[in-house]
Amino acid sequence: MTAPALELAGITKRYPGVLACDAVDFRVEPGSVHALVGENGAGKSTLMSIACGLVAPDAGTVHIGGELLGRRGPARARALGLGMVHQHFLLVPTLSVADNVVLGREPGRLGAYDRAAAEARVRATALRYGFDLDPRARVGDLSVGEQQRVEIVRVLDTGARVVILDEPTAVLVPQETAELVRILRDLAAAGHAIVFISHRLPEVRAIADTITVLRGGRVVETLAARAASEANLARAIVGRALAAPVVARARSVAGAVLELTDVRTAGTRGALQGVSLTVRAGEIVGVAGVEGNGQQALLRSVLGLETPRSGSIRFAAHDVTHTGVAERRRRGMAYVSDDRLGEGLVPEMTLAENLLLSTPQSDALGWRGFLRPAAWRARAAAILDAAAVRPARADRDARTLSGGNQQKVVLGRELAGAPRLLVLGQPTRGVDVGGIEFLHAQILSARDAGAAVLLVSADLAEIRALADRVVVLYGGQLRGPLDIDAATPERLGRLMLGAEDVA
Repeated sequence: MTAPALELAGITKRYPGVLACDAVDFRVEPGSVHALVGENGAGKSTLMSIACGLVAPDAGTVHIGGELLGRRGPARARALGLGMVHQHFLLVPTLSVADNVVLGREPGRLGAYDRAAAEARVRATALRYGFDLDPRARVGDLSVGEQQRVEIVRVLDTGARVVILDEPTAVLVPQETAELVRILRDLAAAGHAIVFISHRLPEVRAIADTITVLRGGRVVETLAARAASEANLARAIVGRALAAPVVARARSVAGAVLELTDVRTAGTRGALQGVSLTVRAGEIVGVAGVEGNGQQALLRSVLGLETPRSGSIRFAAHDVTHTGVAERRRRGMAYVSDDRLGEGLVPEMTLAENLLLSTPQSDALGWRGFLRPAAWRARAAAILDAAAVRPARADRDARTLSGGNQQKVVLGRELAGAPRLLVLGQPTRGVDVGGIEFLHAQILSARDAGAAVLLVSADLAEIRALADRVVVLYGGQLRGPLDIDAATPERLGRLMLGAEDVA
């Protein structure tokens, strides 16, 4: 009888105040794609960290290809044939494809790197698995989809027979997602075992043979993908039925709140090349695009973190082209980033302290420079309650919350000031289906209350669910706008890849 490619038995892991994994059994067969789904904080990351040897379980065992992993760490896991493609790529942009793939395992003699041998090895691995990659290409010049293929080739080059992919479609357009599905099915057909971690249920059902649902650190269901509906999966993930999405488009659109006119930024790659855009009160304008096409330059320019090389920016009827962040926030600009721990929160600070950040001082919170602890704690509690943060403890450090709850804290803080303009950068990346449902409802409520909303996202489902109008950012230039009803995923995908628009 063939041993499972990966088997975790009775895995239990406790952290202070948290039971991350509770006697979890998880088994992946050779030649199959096994999806692992669950809410943020359900235990997926902990379980896979244990499988990779990065975290030692308190109880339970891990077998890879029938061999016991034990407590010898990630090197032992790699030697047994397990590799992981992380959501945030571990590539060096200035190096070539070949240099990245063999990094740490470079061919050569007497300390001299044999680049020709590396390129030949990578070319052979890519051809073997049907990847179209140039070993000499500079990684920083590749599209996101191509970089992901480099990551997969890097893992396969180590001899991995078990490949874990964490949110692999989060930054891909539909055409690239379809290509990834083909690649993973081909790998499974060749005998590899694939663990596919994702919050995107349509893709999970399309690619997986088997689906395991984690909730609260426990396995609540393992079933064949063909027997799973999106509604039943969502119910298993969050423990309740999700409301059917009903999206009402903007009812009352007023004057321009944000106006960009021929904005150009410094640099070459990722710079804006003459962007003009208007966002009006009471509407959501979605900006779609593959990452690296000017999204960061657009956000930085709008927020006041970067001064354009030319062009102008008007906000709330004022020219703010050369004003900074503080002045724009004073006039009513708010921001929610996908990098919640890098830009949105200070992880080591309490939630109450984080909710004070970016909050204008008032007599209710302070007097002559002194804070009134009772007042700001009460305000923090009110924001946490309105944002449905669980647990709603204002004295808890931000880093202890799940990703979805962290993003609720950030959005709740920004909405508490009733902003004129809400700027969103990938606001639900890495958030589970229940969290997305709540965050989307809050964003729509802000729009209906009269806020202008600029939504920058690579998630076309999110763009189409929220936006009233959509533009595509490619090569630092805007294409569109398109009415949302005309913005099909296929049409947006073509524009995001640089193809000419064909209605």
